[in-house]
Amino acid sequence: MSNKLNKPTKRNRFSLASGLVRTIGLLLTLCTSTTIAGQPVRVLDARGHWLALPQPAQRIVALAPHIVENLYSAGAGDRLIGVISHSDFPAAARQLPQVGNYKSINYETLLVLKPDLIVAWGSGNGDEMIQKLRDLGFNVFVTESRTLEDIPRNIRLFGKLTGTGEIADRAATQWLDRLHALRQAHKTQAEVSVLYQVWNDPLQTLNGDHLISDVIEACGGRNVFADAVVLAPKISIESVLKRDPDVIIASGMGDARPDWLNDWKAYPGLSAVKNGNLYHVPPDIIQRHTFRILDGMEMLCRQLESTRAGQAPKQ
Repeated sequence: MSNKLNKPTKRNRFSLASGLVRTIGLLLTLCTSTTIAGQPVRVLDARGHWLALPQPAQRIVALAPHIVENLYSAGAGDRLIGVISHSDFPAAARQLPQVGNYKSINYETLLVLKPDLIVAWGSGNGDEMIQKLRDLGFNVFVTESRTLEDIPRNIRLFGKLTGTGEIADRAATQWLDRLHALRQAHKTQAEVSVLYQVWNDPLQTLNGDHLISDVIEACGGRNVFADAVVLAPKISIESVLKRDPDVIIASGMGDARPDWLNDWKAYPGLSAVKNGNLYHVPPDIIQRHTFRILDGMEMLCRQLESTRAGQAPKQ
């Protein structure tokens, strides 16, 4: 993967491309709004694979919790017949049959369910699983989200795949308006260096190619491990001390602030510790590639604003 320190930031690239994004959104609106029952569908997925369906999908299995949530946002939640573990939002998703987890699924169950579409997560489910599903004769559509704009783009594609284009496009447009307002509000603020900590043992973060880095930049922050080679690198305490972030933001496993975030207090010379900038954002509203990520983004932006002001933020 490329070294992001030698290239323009995503925030700058997005501001230059904002007109193009809106143009693409308009074109997708025209495409999705004409998808009706009985009409063939042909859509290009994130891996460059053209998926052709004889008609909009009616029986869908989703292989990631964020895909489940995005299908509901696209107006196609009633088409879901199978999900994987941890598909808990919206509440209706909890009642759906589970076919396994994102790394291991029950192929026999899938054969019984007979979906006409399986929506997979490229970097999560992996090439081996995706290829096996295709070898079994399933229609597989692969998604990926590396930028914030990818979220509404995927939801529009779901609208085309399911014939709910008008609903999907309306939701995507409203969400993009909210994103644009957040970006505008923070684009001129002083930069804050950020360590986003996924876990403590092993100590793990995310690099500049991950969607979280896009969120950090949109709030006027800089991911101190943006230049890491792999998407979710394991790092050392020494490397964190060397890069000395202004802020450490932890995710963890739920809504509660993880206890291990306080382990950094053993390093009082670290800027984030010295200034009391150890924060938490619940992973479901920032690590899932869904519309709810803007809720996490608003929280993270408040934390960076408080860091600049030298005061504790309202959680």
